[in-house]
Amino acid sequence: MIPGLFVILLTVHIVLAVTLFLPSLLLPFALRARRSTVESGSPVVHGLLWLQARGSVVVAIGLALSGLALVTVLGTELLTKPWLLVALAIYAINLGIALFVQQPNLRRLVGIRADADDRVWRDRARRQRYVSYAMAGLVGAIGLLMSAKPQLW
Repeated sequence: MIPGLFVILLTVHIVLAVTLFLPSLLLPFALRARRSTVESGSPVVHGLLWLQARGSVVVAIGLALSGLALVTVLGTELLTKPWLLVALAIYAINLGIALFVQQPNLRRLVGIRADADDRVWRDRARRQRYVSYAMAGLVGAIGLLMSAKPQLW
């Protein structure tokens, strides 16, 4: 195995894994401005909106390919490690939350401009931020498992 190849593959894989969740993690915080995020002049917000709407499939394909390349380079024995199986399960749960909870709810809120006294909109936006906090916690758990590689069973 070429050490440089492993580092490149691992870096690409981690960047793609995090990129897949970025819109779901960060867009709820753009809603704090109480205006439609599509009205935002921020290139970051527009990039996140584009990534969520059009880039997720490309990122997911790249993530799958880089994951397969890592397994090819490191060997299939890696797939028997309990810490990796738990991390993959957490990732799948987080992906499910992003796709089936966060994205549909964000779509409802993103294009709506909230008035200063729109309590329902603010409560929904706050709930989306709480979901983002939970997702960030799950990403942190994955990072801990990947870096510590604990002996779970």
